[in-house]
Amino acid sequence: MSDYAAVLATLRQARGISPFFVLDVGRPDGTWHHGTALTDGSRALPDTLDEIGARYRTTERRVAASLFFLSYTARLLCPTVAAHVLDGAVPDVRPENLWWRYDPEQGLRVRLDEPLAGPGVVEAMTPVVDAVRRESGVAVGLLWGNAASSMAGGLRTMARTGTASARECLEKGAELFADGPLRRAGQFLDFPDEVAFLRSSCCLYYRLDGGGTCGDCPLSPR
Repeated sequence: MSDYAAVLATLRQARGISPFFVLDVGRPDGTWHHGTALTDGSRALPDTLDEIGARYRTTERRVAASLFFLSYTARLLCPTVAAHVLDGAVPDVRPENLWWRYDPEQGLRVRLDEPLAGPGVVEAMTPVVDAVRRESGVAVGLLWGNAASSMAGGLRTMARTGTASARECLEKGAELFADGPLRRAGQFLDFPDEVAFLRSSCCLYYRLDGGGTCGDCPLSPR
């Protein structure tokens, strides 16, 4: 089986788990940014953070940046961890192989340019982590915490839907979280037949009007 066919087969298998596991392929119609617009110093990323700040009525740049990256990782890393758990072909989610757009009504949308097999999570996410940090000043550890939270959420969903057992998800999670900055991003908790995760940083959602702390937040509930 070719890489193209293997990646497409894995994405088809994953997309039925939940909407966050759906990752479409192909150049889209309309006004989308190529993935490299996140890292090339253009206005695409700062303008998007402006829109997110306005949408959520926050003047804190780091909060808008965190919300952006949390959505970005949720849409890319759920299908990525599914590929790992299902022993499928891991898609290439580096910026060079992506299209994306943000709309205040529909939120952030992403899709692959081509169904290519790609590298590990850390290699794929690092350029965007660096770009978001430069633009907003948000802490690098917080951004990797967002990535870890998205990955753990994907594993938890797979266990709860019966796609894989909690034990299988935790074993794969331990492998994935042994890589670079993910080692410090959080820890899985001992909870029977469940994927429970506690991150090391807060995503800052509580700083929004009406916001609060998330289920995996290290802060006291707010």
